[in-house]
Amino acid sequence: MAATKTQGSKAAKAKATPRRPATASRSKTAVDRTTKLSEEVLESVEAGQRAAIEAMHKFVDTVDQALPSPADGEGPSKRQEVLDSALEMADRLVHTQYDFIRKVVDSAGRSLGGKSGGK
Repeated sequence: MAATKTQGSKAAKAKATPRRPATASRSKTAVDRTTKLSEEVLESVEAGQRAAIEAMHKFVDTVDQALPSPADGEGPSKRQEVLDSALEMADRLVHTQYDFIRKVVDSAGRSLGGKSGGK
């Protein structure tokens, strides 16, 4: 009779307590979500980079039309100064994007319990 009572209480407890997904299943779900987020961030960054490259091409074309190249032997032209400045701006933008991505990856790594990457 004691065995029946024990079995009955286990069965009742099993019905009363909802089962949680296995730890491996929860980890897989977290990894899937993280992977999807990572892919979305990378796609967004890639689209931003394409747009920046296209904008630079249009800018250079506009500068070429507005400020033609100087004759050979002359000093630095306004055209070259403008283009150098634009390239410097683009370089800063790329570095800012890189720093942002690195911070996102470090943050995701910490969230998943991994070690934080150093500089």
